[in-house]
Amino acid sequence: MNKIRTIIRKEWEEVFKNKLVISVVIMLPLLFTAMMIGFLYMFESMGAAETLGEIPIEFLEMCEGNSSTGDCILSYTMNQFMIMYLFVPLIIPINIAAYSVVGEKRNHSLEPLLATPISTWELLIGKTLAAVIPAVIATYLGFFVFCIGAVIISGGFSLILTILDIGWLVAILIMGPLMSILSVCFCLMVSSRVNDPRVAEQISSLIILPLLALMFAQIAGSLVVTTSLVWLLSLIIGILDVIAMYFCVQLFARETILTRWK
Repeated sequence: MNKIRTIIRKEWEEVFKNKLVISVVIMLPLLFTAMMIGFLYMFESMGAAETLGEIPIEFLEMCEGNSSTGDCILSYTMNQFMIMYLFVPLIIPINIAAYSVVGEKRNHSLEPLLATPISTWELLIGKTLAAVIPAVIATYLGFFVFCIGAVIISGGFSLILTILDIGWLVAILIMGPLMSILSVCFCLMVSSRVNDPRVAEQISSLIILPLLALMFAQIAGSLVVTTSLVWLLSLIIGILDVIAMYFCVQLFARETILTRWK
């Protein structure tokens, strides 16, 4: 753990010197939080619809315990935008991990690092945690600010308790960090196979495509993100994390990377 903590501290010292990375870490969750609060305020001002005809039957079953039809409709509408929060733990780690690679290439700091008695898995776990921790903290803080804004807009806790079901909490607290780990592993695997770090960042951005497909399917009404689906996706992503970390260690050939970067 001492070696991993050293890697994390080293990564943060290098990465957070870049103002662009800091702005992404701060502004991205604030942007999504402001959008969510804006949507909630707009729906509250307009008033909920009085019909449930357009809501899928799967979501109606989730609304059985709601106090009113309006709360059920508002809960369904906000559920459509919940998935936007999951972009934060996906996008932020890519920027941090990609800049880390760029900085090591520019500063020639990778050569002495690989010469130290640190194993490949310790190095990669340190790099992964260095990118995941800020993303997860930013996601949690943004979600916390949204909860406060929802309480203020609704004038009490009844509405926020209606909106925040177990699916939200699982998605934010569990699924988000797992997606963040997968994002970093994919970025590191791509970085170990290409010569240009900018290409690595661009290719790594493709990791958001499955989440985009899930969001569009939900908005189109062809898919309802239920609590069971969130648990299933979390399990699948957790398995993918283990597989991705294994391949990440296998692909991270020290000598090959040094040769490519030279």
